[in-house]
Amino acid sequence: MRKGTDGMPGREPRSGFYRSQGLRLHFNVWGDEANPPVLLIHGGRDHARNWDDVAAALLPEFAVYAVDLRGHGDSDHARGSQYSVPDFVVDIAAFAEMLGRDPLPVVGHSLGGGIALQYTGVFPERVTRVCAIEGLGPGIGSRRPASHRMREYVRQVRGFEQRRPRHYLDLEDAVQRMREANPHLTDAMAQHLTEHGARRHEDGSFTWKFDNYVRLRSPYEFNSEDAREIWNQIRCPVLLIRGSESHAKDPEQDGKASAFHQYRSVLIRGAGHWVHHDQLQPFLDELLPFLRCA
Repeated sequence: MRKGTDGMPGREPRSGFYRSQGLRLHFNVWGDEANPPVLLIHGGRDHARNWDDVAAALLPEFAVYAVDLRGHGDSDHARGSQYSVPDFVVDIAAFAEMLGRDPLPVVGHSLGGGIALQYTGVFPERVTRVCAIEGLGPGIGSRRPASHRMREYVRQVRGFEQRRPRHYLDLEDAVQRMREANPHLTDAMAQHLTEHGARRHEDGSFTWKFDNYVRLRSPYEFNSEDAREIWNQIRCPVLLIRGSESHAKDPEQDGKASAFHQYRSVLIRGAGHWVHHDQLQPFLDELLPFLRCA
């Protein structure tokens, strides 16, 4: 593992890189690596440093690893639009093999929660417990004909080829956009997420680090049967967390939770989609006991 030397022990992480499918992918490490490990996976259009406050709470007991998914943060962008969940799962498998600390607990938010559950279901022997924060995917609705989905996907890809990243005049302009995306954020958190999620250009403007292609949705949609079969392979404890002010459905009411053998479903009051930002302490009150039981 290659580590950087920038940053103070504790809150500031060390940096490292690994390779998967020809891409150079970035990760951060907090704390003493002699401690038990925990892996954190961020959501779409986010980055590893969104976990700073969570890592600060975990590092007295754990070595905390957080990846920048392909096309996010300081990781390489994929050519074209290779941002499917299977690609992300391959990357996580490559990271775990490089790390060599199996089995370990995994925590993921949104897209990262979906990746965490897929990875755990495919490699149940490599995970001790898994926490998914709003990571169960979209609700089950009527499926559009495949030909319609493929036509729309081609149209979207062709349109993305003409798009250019939006430039913000300065950092504060970008911070304002971050606040608009999540009104629950404190000013300090909005500033932090923007500083680590945006790239400054020579003219002083800023763009987001994530690849615009990560916005594309697969034409194959969410396959509930395949997801349930994969989730059903998970034998370790599962913690499902969602916010009361989010779009996420109750997994016990929509039937998704029934795919798991050992699970606990928790609703965090006063939180939106970014539960670990919106209600940090109530989130940690659920996560820390869950991880300590490993």
